[in-house]
Parts: sequence; C-alpha cells; structure tokens
Amino acid sequence: MAGFLDNVHWPEFECIDWGERRNTVASVISGILFFTGWWIIIDAAVCYTDQKDLNHAFYTCGVFSTLAFFMINAVSNAHIQEDIYGEGCLGKIGARLWLFIGFLIMFGSLIAAIWILFQAYIVPGNPVYPGLSVFFQNLFIFFSTLMYKFGRTEDLWG
Repeated sequence: MAGFLDNVHWPEFECIDWGERRNTVASVISGILFFTGWWIIIDAAVCYTDQKDLNHAFYTCGVFSTLAFFMINAVSNAHIQEDIYGEGCLGKIGARLWLFIGFLIMFGSLIAAIWILFQAYIVPGNPVYPGLSVFFQNLFIFFSTLMYKFGRTEDLWG
C-alpha cells in the first residue's frame, strides 16, 4: 500500500530541473500556505471586531498550530530514521517523541477548529465566516507543515 503511486509518472519538462529546485519550491509553497492561513484570520479579526462575533479565545488554535509547525520541522528525518543519532536529551526516542507531540498538537488544533466552526457558528446560526476563517487558518498551517516537512530533501548540498 505504501508504494501505490510508484508507477504514476508526471510529465517531465526539459526546461525545468525540479530535482535541484525541490527544496526551494517546497519552501515557497509552504510559506505561501502559512501566510494565507494567517492572512485569513487577520482578515476575519478586522471584519469582526466585536467579541461576540469572533471570540478572541479562538485565536489559540492558530497559535498552537504555529507552535506545532515549528516543533514538527525542528526534527530532521535523519534524527528519526537512522541509528547513528545518539546525542541529545533522549536520542532517537526523544526526537520521535517530540515529533509525535508536535503532530498531536497539530491534529488537536485542527479538530478544535472544526469544533469551533460547528459549535459556535453553524449550529447557533451566527455568521459563518469567522468560523470558516479559524478552520481554514488551521487547515492551511497543517498543509504548510506537511509540505515543509515532507516536500524537501535533507541533502546538505542539494
């Protein structure tokens, strides 16, 4: 099941060498997604300044998603996969635990944003845009995290 997309071949363009620019493209796309997520919530905060329209406590989901973004991307793949990494507080186990906690915070923030959307906006019949902005902020930060973590290679010279 892990290699079900191995036989899918994308069209190759001779004018663009994606192999050398993979890190750049992944970083730019990740940055655009991260920026878009925060831009959406800033727009909602400007449009809905009243506390009853957009509760200020709802911003914590985005803050925790951002914290998880940094936690997840602070651990390189070499720390998790290879047995040669033995330095640090707990070595390979500590790196895996840190990454696991980062993903728990990320998924928890996304689930909390979904809960906020339905509980505070859709069910009571309030304007839906503030709830959607909280949800899409966390969704874009989530995809930004995945793009930055798994879209890049970790070669020193690549």
